[in-house]
Amino acid sequence: MSYSPTPGMGQAMTPGPGEEPPPLPPEYLVRRPRRLRSHPALRRLVRQTQLTRDDLVLPLFVVEGRGVHSAVSSMPGVFRESIDRLAETCQKAEELGIPGVILFGVPEKKDPEGRQAWLPEGLVQRAMERIASAAPGLLRIADLCFCEYTDHGHCGVLTPEGDVDNDATLENLELQAASLADAGAQVIAPSGMMDGQVGSIRAALDEAGHLNVPILSYAAKYASAFYGPFRDAADSAPAFGDRSTYQMDVGNSDEALREVELDVKQGADMVMVKPAMPCLDVIRRVRERFDVPLCAYQVSGEYAMIKAAAAKKWIDETRVMIESLTSIKRAGADFVLTYYAREMAKLLR
Repeated sequence: MSYSPTPGMGQAMTPGPGEEPPPLPPEYLVRRPRRLRSHPALRRLVRQTQLTRDDLVLPLFVVEGRGVHSAVSSMPGVFRESIDRLAETCQKAEELGIPGVILFGVPEKKDPEGRQAWLPEGLVQRAMERIASAAPGLLRIADLCFCEYTDHGHCGVLTPEGDVDNDATLENLELQAASLADAGAQVIAPSGMMDGQVGSIRAALDEAGHLNVPILSYAAKYASAFYGPFRDAADSAPAFGDRSTYQMDVGNSDEALREVELDVKQGADMVMVKPAMPCLDVIRRVRERFDVPLCAYQVSGEYAMIKAAAAKKWIDETRVMIESLTSIKRAGADFVLTYYAREMAKLLR
């Protein structure tokens, strides 16, 4: 009995003389997706989304003092570190093949405007200089905001009514950006969601001679409940109210596209969506609309939930870590800020 192809149905038998044609196999048996899942190596060959160490950025918290390595209770495995210990952490991150770190300063002194943020001898400024010496191959990203530096915990200068004064805050962001770039920050990442912040910062960096320092804008940052553990780590919880007047409403996605478009037009070199897993749809929409590098932040609450469930032995932490980061990349992110960067890099190594 011979065989001849039947379009759309794989191979069908051609009957011999006097034979009845055999029944065609049903479509669901001809098309067998499980064939490509039958062997681990085959699954690797056909996998569309691949995680690599190049996808990871490690967030770090720096504090004053010496020899400080203080655990953040709501984020197991995350620490506040003095500059000397932070330098050691950065050396190890570089050895693991992690491309970069982003720094958040937790100063001892705070004031209504957050003046510690732009002092030449400021905490993050000194940390940048030390990291450049200890781990010269590691990309140094500076978060640009004031919630860690103000005594009221909001992201800028307040009006008499208690809201953030957008335009007065822009002036301070310019000072902070220039100061951090002077100290060796290689990427500036404004996170305050102030209108016009990217254009203002770009002008300040260019005027200070930092034409080649790129801006990674927190372009679509939501007023999310997933930031709680971060506020413990950074001592940045608002003393009153919340940040809903400047961070985005969680019900909106069209607004995210408008925010990204504004930041790109103002000179953002890269954009970010934050938080990540609750906003996979937004990541996908931004990816499809804009041809710029896209970052997503797997935030403290996402990390803490995985850690808490794993501690209860309700989930497999390693597999959930991999799956969560893969989903963020699959949605369209080019790289991810994640507190799991070290653990993931060790697996990928």
